[in-house]
Amino acid sequence: MDSEPTAARPNAVPPSDFARVRRLGKRGAYDRETIDAILDAAPFCHVGHVVRGRPVVIPTLHWRAGDTVLFHGNAASRMLETGAAGGEVCLTASLLDGFVLARTGFHHSANYRSAMVFGVPVAVTEPEAKLAALAGFTERLFPGRWATLRPPTAQELKATLVLSLPLTEASAKLRRGGPIDEPEDLDWPVWAGVVPVRLSVDPPVPEPGLAPDLTPPDPPRWLR
Repeated sequence: MDSEPTAARPNAVPPSDFARVRRLGKRGAYDRETIDAILDAAPFCHVGHVVRGRPVVIPTLHWRAGDTVLFHGNAASRMLETGAAGGEVCLTASLLDGFVLARTGFHHSANYRSAMVFGVPVAVTEPEAKLAALAGFTERLFPGRWATLRPPTAQELKATLVLSLPLTEASAKLRRGGPIDEPEDLDWPVWAGVVPVRLSVDPPVPEPGLAPDLTPPDPPRWLR
């Protein structure tokens, strides 16, 4: 319900008309620095696709490797089967940074960062490349952990489908700052401002039966 745009970054040229941010377009950003930072900071994403003519959106974990964003799941998943078959998807990663409270309900809003990636994902099938991709997924969350784990079996690798989506058609949208109230409402006697929101983690809960000398991993860097 925010009525005016808040500029995020100096705009680059959209990679396509389809990727252009239309609603409050001044909040759009198309540079890779902004898009990469959002993808790297978001702990998970939503992938939208069409299954038998109907829209489906699935939450899933993702990770970025250079010029691609990857996601994985069970090889029997209909979402991943659709992507592996050459279907187009939309991957969206979002971060909520704050609730924006104005002096009128119309101007209440939220501060956020979001990135959308459009395209046809490609299945990572070569065993070494798949292993490297899965290692990158684990290391993004918990650096150093992959080397301590039992290596995956051939059957586990076969049951896991990894898809790679190129970052050739993507856009970001961001809002920062306080409420945008009408000048005549500035004296209205109600609190206005921003309630910040951030991701956090609680202390790790060990699985029963662990040896007492095993140390839990540090949380992801963006949650410290």
